[in-house]
Amino acid sequence: MNDAWTQHGKVRARETPGAMVVEVEGLTTQAKYYKPLIYEFFRKAWRGSRPSWGEFAVEIRMEYVGDPPWLDLDNLAKAILDAIKGYAFHDDAQVARLLVERAQGERERIIVSVTRLPGEGRAPFQPQGGP
Repeated sequence: MNDAWTQHGKVRARETPGAMVVEVEGLTTQAKYYKPLIYEFFRKAWRGSRPSWGEFAVEIRMEYVGDPPWLDLDNLAKAILDAIKGYAFHDDAQVARLLVERAQGERERIIVSVTRLPGEGRAPFQPQGGP
């Protein structure tokens, strides 16, 4: 693993032991903007590890300056999970813990931390079909 950042446009990411961090510079009120932006970063620039099975914790922190932007955090979370699916994990059903927060910061950005939860060898969640 390499602790150096990989950057493409407004997105950068790095891996540390047991975690991946993705940062997006700037904010917009349109959550749908983030999915193609992050997806393109992974498709064009990312050369880190490939997705794995197991359970993950994802923390999404939107930092703003001044008045908080008018943005639904649930829509932001969905766009970001869709964008990192296939790169951090195979399916967003593997996310066992999700924290999404908005906070004042030094600059406008979104920070996404993906951490594999203990219990390697566990099979991914499979919904039970039928009654």
